[in-house]
Amino acid sequence: MSDQGYLLDNQQTEAGRRFEALSALLDPVTFRHLAATGLTAGWSCWEVGSGGPGVPDWLAARVGPSGRVVATDIDTAWMPADAAYDVLRHDVGADDPPGEFDLIHARLVLTHVPRRAEALTAMVGALKPGGWLVLEDADPALQPLICPDEFGPAQELANRLRRGFRSLMAERGAELAFGRTLPRLLREAGLADVQADAFFPITSPACTTLEIATVQQIRDRLVAAGLATAEEIAEHLENVASGKLDLATAPLISAWGRRGQSARPSVAAGR
Repeated sequence: MSDQGYLLDNQQTEAGRRFEALSALLDPVTFRHLAATGLTAGWSCWEVGSGGPGVPDWLAARVGPSGRVVATDIDTAWMPADAAYDVLRHDVGADDPPGEFDLIHARLVLTHVPRRAEALTAMVGALKPGGWLVLEDADPALQPLICPDEFGPAQELANRLRRGFRSLMAERGAELAFGRTLPRLLREAGLADVQADAFFPITSPACTTLEIATVQQIRDRLVAAGLATAEEIAEHLENVASGKLDLATAPLISAWGRRGQSARPSVAAGR
């Protein structure tokens, strides 16, 4: 990424509201995929780029005291001090994996990691024989609109601000078409039983909360880049708060695959 860093800084107060909204939207999808791996008591799990406690809490409840959960992130500020699992500061693209695991999961992480190939190599290399890797990433290029039904000025403004948001992300190294590549990358990594699906909410109260928090986080950057005026952003936030916009998200692509029981798979460079 550029030296401007990650666009959605986790130190900002709005980050907590973003995490809550993402959990409300995506946790049911994620939990369904993780449960489908056969997750059970005694498993060791690595939650990569955990952000908040929602997913590692769920994992810890399922593996029980005989299992192990490690939650890692480059910023662990939103993790509880009394978590019933290990919390580690960790850069998945640069640091060695914190062990070997039956299940490794990352959601909305690799899109933002500059060294994506190294991160994927690290995760595949940390799988135990038979272990599962579940990756979930958005694909804003596949569905770029926040208002797919662009029938009026409010929707047009929302979509213009969303285009500005995407351009700021791309400038910082985010791969906006990454989600669709996940099945291929898992196959190229040598994993077996690869499958994938997508989740695409079109309207939800959580989408409204997420949009307000996101725009509040980036409003100064939008203005500084000449992508919107302060007045336009204020108008958009009023439109969103009215509850009259049908706000969508980019599709979340979920892909999963299993390491064979014998030789460790080799990972292609990927994107």
